[in-house]
Amino acid sequence: MEVSSVRFAFGTLSIAFAAALVVAPLSHARNQQATPGPKSTDQMQNQLHLLTDVQRQTSDPKEAPEYRAFYGAQDPAKKIELGNNFLQKYPKSLFAEPVYVGLMNVYYAKQDWSNFYASADKASALKPDDVDVLTTVGWVIPHFYNPNDSDAEQSLDKAENYQKLAIQVLAKMPKPAAISDAQFAALKSQKSVQAHSGLGLVYFRRQDFEDSAKELQQATQGNPTPDQADLFVLGLDLQNMDNYTGAADAFDRCGQIAGGLQDQCKQGANAAKKQAASSKPK
Repeated sequence: MEVSSVRFAFGTLSIAFAAALVVAPLSHARNQQATPGPKSTDQMQNQLHLLTDVQRQTSDPKEAPEYRAFYGAQDPAKKIELGNNFLQKYPKSLFAEPVYVGLMNVYYAKQDWSNFYASADKASALKPDDVDVLTTVGWVIPHFYNPNDSDAEQSLDKAENYQKLAIQVLAKMPKPAAISDAQFAALKSQKSVQAHSGLGLVYFRRQDFEDSAKELQQATQGNPTPDQADLFVLGLDLQNMDNYTGAADAFDRCGQIAGGLQDQCKQGANAAKKQAASSKPK
């Protein structure tokens, strides 16, 4: 990627960023517990839904064991089969919503976007304040955003609303009795990072660099395993705000992480350092 002598041109970088992001965040997120992705979302589902929702009273005693079997399945195809069978047998079950969320996670990992959004929408219709749905959908939309789509702006609005609601829900979420304070704090922190990450990307797509930087700073500061894409976009935000020293720091952190954006981050760090030096008073 060619670096501008003044700052990164948004149009060129947006294209390069979108191309790299299709690969980088998915693989990176799967390998880092503190960053967004299907693995972390499934972990929260297993720890929260299985600890709380399975204790609900159901009209059919077969529901709970079949629900446990669904969440215990490791093979994606088997999990989809079990999930769809469960929903056909128990369409009005209290477990229907978490099953839709589980299917959403599987389709995310498969990058089956049609079924991903369909499952997420069905889960959201049953439980509008489900943090997993809100943060995951709100994170996916800006990462796989296409400005040429007819509903591009509406999609960004949806992602913004989802993440803002998630942050509100997280602030008031009661701790399930079956998990420790430390476990609950870690889960809430994980979802908060994902929410601020998604918001940062939404604002970046709108070229609102100041708000994007504020959100991504919340997603990366104090985070020992930040998302590479968050640091890359934070560098772009700060560079477009003429904060070249801050941009260089963000790009440097990004460049230390293996992934699809590593070379771009190193280039960005070198450019931002030169810009910082040339902008100092003589």
